[in-house]
Amino acid sequence: MTVAVKELPEHEVAYVRRVGSYFEPPEHWGKLFQWAFGNELFPPQQQFIGISLDNPELVEDQECRHDACVTIPKDFQKEEHPDDSFKRLDGGSYAVYSFYDTPGKLNQAYQFMFAEWLPASEYEPDFSRHNLEFNLNNPAEDPEGRCKVELFVPIKKCG
Repeated sequence: MTVAVKELPEHEVAYVRRVGSYFEPPEHWGKLFQWAFGNELFPPQQQFIGISLDNPELVEDQECRHDACVTIPKDFQKEEHPDDSFKRLDGGSYAVYSFYDTPGKLNQAYQFMFAEWLPASEYEPDFSRHNLEFNLNNPAEDPEGRCKVELFVPIKKCG
């Protein structure tokens, strides 16, 4: 399992939030895709990012929040979309792990990062920023239903 340390610039995103178990069907992604494609926000120019905002070991399943996000260009006219949600994702140093497996196993990637890689590294988690899941494919289109995700864990030097 290879992990790289990368600097990530900040991103401006549009997002759709869902509250509930991370293992429930992710309908909010469909809403985001429809909105993004309707606004001509397509890969590879724009990226789709998932953000799990709560730790399911600390928060009840039905209370867990997840944001489905799409990056927007700097000249995107947000004021023309008053009913939509936008936010800025902080840049900085991230530990990056490439994951390619079924979506249900993504939690194992998080466990590896936090329980194995981070303690053995010169870094610690930076809890002032969120973990980011850059989605590189659509699992529904993968022959084995697997997702390809670049998992970005925010880090800072120990000490």
